[in-house]
Amino acid sequence: MKSARQVAFEALLKIHRDGAYSNLVVDSLLKDNPDMDERDKAFVCNIVYGTLDRLILIDYNLGLYLNQPVKKLKPELHTILRMGTYQLLFMDKVPSRAAVNESVNLAKVNKSSFAASLVNAVLRRVSDNGVRLPDGGEDDPAYLAVKYSCPQWIISLWIDAYGLENAVALAEKALEPAPIVIRVNTTKITPDELIWKLAEEGVIAEKSDIVPETLIISNTGSVEELEAYKQGLFHAQDIASQLCCVALDAQNGETVFDLCSAPGGKTFTTAEKMNNTGVIRAFDIYQSRVELIRNGAKRLGLDNVYSYLSDAAIFNENYGMADRVLCDVPCSGLGIIRRKPEIRFKNQSEINCLPEIQYRILCNATKYLKPGGRLVYSTCTLNPKENSEICDKFLAEHPEFSAVEVLTDLPRYGESDKYLTLMPHIHNTDGFFIAAFRKNGGE
Repeated sequence: MKSARQVAFEALLKIHRDGAYSNLVVDSLLKDNPDMDERDKAFVCNIVYGTLDRLILIDYNLGLYLNQPVKKLKPELHTILRMGTYQLLFMDKVPSRAAVNESVNLAKVNKSSFAASLVNAVLRRVSDNGVRLPDGGEDDPAYLAVKYSCPQWIISLWIDAYGLENAVALAEKALEPAPIVIRVNTTKITPDELIWKLAEEGVIAEKSDIVPETLIISNTGSVEELEAYKQGLFHAQDIASQLCCVALDAQNGETVFDLCSAPGGKTFTTAEKMNNTGVIRAFDIYQSRVELIRNGAKRLGLDNVYSYLSDAAIFNENYGMADRVLCDVPCSGLGIIRRKPEIRFKNQSEINCLPEIQYRILCNATKYLKPGGRLVYSTCTLNPKENSEICDKFLAEHPEFSAVEVLTDLPRYGESDKYLTLMPHIHNTDGFFIAAFRKNGGE
């Protein structure tokens, strides 16, 4: 059986080389090593996600003791040094001697035996000197980028959009572990009943004080292995995403379109809020993700969900019209970095092209909406160019629509009182943006 450090190494190497999503890589490798106990699985997750969270700071510290730029290191060696540095600087329960020696052993069996002595020397210096930071202060984006392992362009974006204090709080919050949040399938069970059922499986569950059908759970391994999950009694979904469904406010018997549905969380929550009545048409551009929606609805027993392969930016008259349309558009994901730490290393040029796609999807959504209907636009990012600027442009170019204030009991911050920006450090949710519009006409 592979050691926990070997599995963590393989995961980080794949993420480093292929740009793969960390959660998918970790889940796959853990399934490939079924004999690994829960303690070792937790150790793997700690090293992988912790190393990714602190990558910029780790590389800065490594660079202090290397004679070449860290980017020129071979991927295997770079990964081993990163893992070792994370253990030395941030895992207090791992003895320094073990972190160094096990890193040397990894080098010997993973195409880096030539550098075993280098690994030993560099990591011993890291251990001796502790965390080092560059010159600068809390108002310097370059300093903040290293301290919080968040690219300088993101720090600067947040400072410009939300101010220095909020930018620092967002970067700090991104380093914290994300809570495990689930939505109770109210067509099958009540929140109180599910709390007791989860307790029988050793899971601690507490009700959210924001959304009553929401539970925050702990003391659990893989959620998908829980019997309550297999019975379709809940699905995983952050509070922010659920608030998007609250803003949509779908009613029993209505027709709802979810244009960018996969993996289906908002579709499922909306179907449950409609008490499994009416029709929800859920669309995605990839067939594999359409199947993901279909399988999720089947597990939850939601008969009013119909999934389709479709491009949300292209109108298809065959789908008919809807009372409500949800556009949770593809975005940069800067609000969910703590869940997917590799998001912070996206190329900025990729993000710059997103607003055009987002606006095209939003405009196409209007063609499906009945007069008097509600249209909700949302993202899981914290970037005004993908959020308020899109919505302001939409209102200016579509006079037949007006903004609808939603979730008015939640504190507003930032971009516009017409819209809602959810901040992790303020609302204790993922970072999220929600705007709602009404199409003139109808009753």
